[in-house]
Amino acid sequence: MPPARKKPRTYDQAKIRTAITAQFGHVAAAVGELTPEQLTRPSGLGEWSVAELAAHVAWVADSLASGLARPPAAVAELTAVEWPFATASLAGKISEAAREALGGEPLPQLYERAAARMAQALDANRGSRVLDLWIGDMTLADFLVTRTVELVVHTDDLNRAAGLDIPVERQALAACTRLLADALALKAPGGSVEVRIPPFAVVQCVEGPRHTRGTPPNVVETDPLTWVRLATGRTGWAAELDAARVSASGERADLSALLPLMG
Repeated sequence: MPPARKKPRTYDQAKIRTAITAQFGHVAAAVGELTPEQLTRPSGLGEWSVAELAAHVAWVADSLASGLARPPAAVAELTAVEWPFATASLAGKISEAAREALGGEPLPQLYERAAARMAQALDANRGSRVLDLWIGDMTLADFLVTRTVELVVHTDDLNRAAGLDIPVERQALAACTRLLADALALKAPGGSVEVRIPPFAVVQCVEGPRHTRGTPPNVVETDPLTWVRLATGRTGWAAELDAARVSASGERADLSALLPLMG
């Protein structure tokens, strides 16, 4: 008999909304203090400068408000866990939108406007609303979980590129970690490898013999931030193994062919 289909993970929408708002506030405060020299540094993401990366983060919030301002779609086409695999096709369009978002307006004003629009839009809409999005129609509840990925990943990008120490909201990091772990399990279904990302997630993946009790024969373990970097292509499997930030035991515990999940 095949294993029972696992129910999709659910998220506390009040906590997700609070985490997104708080994380955007942390980034806004740090961006407002960036020096001209920091703004011109390379972001590490293609040809983007730190200024363009910062503008993109403002666009993340502003585009959420824009999506909620459009008429709702009828039916959701995409779930949160499927979202990571749909992002690659939009990289060019998103990059162009980020450059347009900068538009000569100072970043502090850009962030202030985006924060106000996002807050107003979130207050006026329930999680069941279906957004008409470039990437595919999604419920607001699911789309907000994907925003934790955007904000956590780009907070880390800004910290590394500009030498910052922007804090990461625990709830945002938890949701981001769990979503990307579940995406791995969706990409490589099975039960032969257990991936542990304490304290936030444990998933089983990869076809093969399924363990039923005791210690699994194939185990991967890492910390949340390293996992996020692996899943989004900010670092590589071999480098993190060498640095002992990833431990992998068992003949099936090599995830290098499955990563990154999104670029």
